[in-house]
Amino acid sequence: MKKLIRFVLRYVPRKYIQRVVHFCTPVMGLLYAGRGVECPVCGRRYRKFMPYGYVRPRENALCPHCLALERHRLLWLFLQNETDFFDAPARLLHVAPEYCFIKRFERLPRLDYVTADLESPLAKVKMDIQRIPFPDDAFDIVFCNHILEHVDDDRLAMREMFRVMRPDGWGIMLSPVNPARRTTYEDPAITDPAEREAHFGQKDHLRDYGLDYGKRLAEAGFEVDEIDYVRYLDPEAAKLYGLRSEIVYRVRKA
Repeated sequence: MKKLIRFVLRYVPRKYIQRVVHFCTPVMGLLYAGRGVECPVCGRRYRKFMPYGYVRPRENALCPHCLALERHRLLWLFLQNETDFFDAPARLLHVAPEYCFIKRFERLPRLDYVTADLESPLAKVKMDIQRIPFPDDAFDIVFCNHILEHVDDDRLAMREMFRVMRPDGWGIMLSPVNPARRTTYEDPAITDPAEREAHFGQKDHLRDYGLDYGKRLAEAGFEVDEIDYVRYLDPEAAKLYGLRSEIVYRVRKA
């Protein structure tokens, strides 16, 4: 299973994966029947979650039903427990929307939900995050998760998201952060996919974020909270939901 998932992720374009994966994984999920873990996003239970990863697939990562990964399950719990996201009226810009969230967010009656991406067939608006085609102060909330490491000019993208966020707005902007690096490593001269994988961890990554990721967001104008949310959860709950430690970067526009 790990080898199959790794092959698909490495060699099949993401836009094609996004069109068919939600038909395939529930069938494979039959192999994981059980009660050992629970996905808080869809409520399904399995013996364990499916492996997932481009280079070294992680065990217990992907929900076969809704495709939520560890970070999605963590974010769902954070939104549910620490925000009024599911109840308050708001306009949301969701950059590169994750399959596990789309239909659930669309059903929220008080949410004006806008999905956008440059390539994803799941998004309604085709958009380059470096040139967001919306006016200033257009959104109450902006979600952008695991996208900025793929963007040529991530600082410009951050400033664009700050521009379209309304005063007193907020957002979640997760990126993979290497805790062993104090500062972000990037080199635009590295363009070969194999070299990018060797230097940045994935062939389509343009940088390896360090512990200064939050500072980069702050330089765009945001107030930034860095929250290791797993530490606030009961260890048994973290085990049940198949979570791993990942910093939740909650941003605000004063």
